[in-house]
Amino acid sequence: MHVTHPECGASRADSERLPVAALLALAMTGFICIASETLPAGLLPLMAEGLAITSPMAGQTVTAYALGSLLAAIPLTIATRHWRRRSVLLLTIAGFLVFNTLTAVATDFTLILVARFCAGMAAGLAWSLLAGYARRMVAVHQQGRAMAIAMVGTPIALSLGVPLGAWLGAALGWRSAFGVMSALCVVLIVWVLAKVPDYPGQSGRQRLPLGRVLSTPGVRPVLGTVVMWMLAHNILYTYIAPFVAQAGLQARVDLVLLVFGLAALAGIWIAGRLVDSHLRAMVLASLGGFAMLSLGLAWLAEQPLAVIVAVAAWGLSFGGAATLLQTALADAAGDSADVALSMNVVAWNGAIAGGGLVGGVLLDSWGPAAFPWTMVALLTAGFAIAWSSKAHGFRPGARSAGGHHGGH
Repeated sequence: MHVTHPECGASRADSERLPVAALLALAMTGFICIASETLPAGLLPLMAEGLAITSPMAGQTVTAYALGSLLAAIPLTIATRHWRRRSVLLLTIAGFLVFNTLTAVATDFTLILVARFCAGMAAGLAWSLLAGYARRMVAVHQQGRAMAIAMVGTPIALSLGVPLGAWLGAALGWRSAFGVMSALCVVLIVWVLAKVPDYPGQSGRQRLPLGRVLSTPGVRPVLGTVVMWMLAHNILYTYIAPFVAQAGLQARVDLVLLVFGLAALAGIWIAGRLVDSHLRAMVLASLGGFAMLSLGLAWLAEQPLAVIVAVAAWGLSFGGAATLLQTALADAAGDSADVALSMNVVAWNGAIAGGGLVGGVLLDSWGPAAFPWTMVALLTAGFAIAWSSKAHGFRPGARSAGGHHGGH
């Protein structure tokens, strides 16, 4: 499964060099996925005004995108798994280019919703591809670090995407913000053609049916952990404004999100250093830490300083999540990593939608004070699943060539 990058020569020093330019192209793809998804959140009032619709209706542009990712990830990944990998990557970027451009120029709201749904489909395919692609460029002992670099676009887009969109929209108009995303896609296509190596898809005999991939030991516990962790995360992340308002920080939501984003970047860096040697310990520490700070927030939600410190700790514990969980999942699935990772897209996006729904119900019924308790319950369940899947999903010790299991 692992093809060494052409740059890696016979010498040990050469083989230690990561193909950073290629990995950053993957990171840029991830950035465009997330930024395209969250862009409308920063542009809602402008979009609503420009299209003569309500803000909640404008908000459905985010829902349409998430729905596209959710519904298309698995079928598109299975349909393209025998294609050459770079062709699939270029197809997803071209999809962003076409559908972001369409969003930028369309005057009909229905057409915009269709374009957003299709852009979401491109994202669903991209997410199932990126982690496996990064892993193929390097030796086994470097896979975790390679994935950490390939995933760095995600927290940057999560922390900067919405404020960037709002700033671009205010400066140039909301349509220009989508135009800028299209321009980035053009740059990225050239970058991929210049720097990213190509690999063959899966041959017929390697392709396991979906059910077999799902029943591979370790795959379901990792997906279960993803759902619990991301549900807890998204309840708080989606409704961060009403939550921090309890501490009188309603005017400083941008600052709170910036603290979260910077801490998440630190979390990614730490995960990149430790994922290959301490994956299990990192997952358990992140889940346990998040559960403890959620418990703290149950009592200290009205103390501004405590909230800021908790948000920093939350960002730190969340930053490495994508790297850790996708590494564990790809290890468990072996040759069927792309299909398993497309299930991860569904689990992850399902948890984003679920966090919005559950958080909304909690907020309406009991107010934001109910968030920490719900999160503690979800995180405890996630911790228990991760703890119990010692044999396959989250193995102790260093990841090794021999630790490459499943699907072989």
